[in-house]
Amino acid sequence: MQKLTQRQQAVLEYIVESIQDRGYPPTLREIGNHLGIRSTNGVNDHLRALERKGYLTREDMKSRTLRPTNDVGRATAVGRPSPAAAPDDDDLIEIPILGRVAAGFPAEAIEAPEDTVRVDRMLLGERGQIYGLRIAGDSMIEAGIHDGDYVFVKKQIEARRGQIVVCMVGDEATCKYYFPEKHHIRLEPANAQLAPILVPRTDWRETSILGVVVGVFRRV
Repeated sequence: MQKLTQRQQAVLEYIVESIQDRGYPPTLREIGNHLGIRSTNGVNDHLRALERKGYLTREDMKSRTLRPTNDVGRATAVGRPSPAAAPDDDDLIEIPILGRVAAGFPAEAIEAPEDTVRVDRMLLGERGQIYGLRIAGDSMIEAGIHDGDYVFVKKQIEARRGQIVVCMVGDEATCKYYFPEKHHIRLEPANAQLAPILVPRTDWRETSILGVVVGVFRRV
């Protein structure tokens, strides 16, 4: 892996932090505002350098598809460069993969995973029970979550306004932005072609939320 400049390191760390905190990467404008880079062309120059050096991947030059590569753990560690060595077992978390977000997904399925994957703990930045799901559909494409992607979900029954959650609507599970309103729960897609799902407060249950999305993985 080629050495990064200080500015490239800062851009990479901000992308990793955004994925840890929100579950998806920042936009070009957000990167520029955070780091004081005035033009999106300037941000793109740094992103292209990170891609060229093997630290990032993205599709169609879109910022929401930015994904750190497996080597990022060797480039960032709590904001500081680290030696080019593979992570210790203590730094890895084994995550159960439960299948697709699809009709009839039961909350208790976390007890019977179909597979597991080991991920560097730093990339998730979360404690608690985390599981993986494969996304089916294009309702979250503008958040950088595409059909066939894997989302990492922290199992919990509460969420903050605006977080991306996996929740039950009737007998089906869905991945959407979560917005509690006065008379209903609004589940907002990240796709301008789709309408939000409105669930009346009377139909919402304490167990409706299955977890909060804390990361995304895409095979390339």
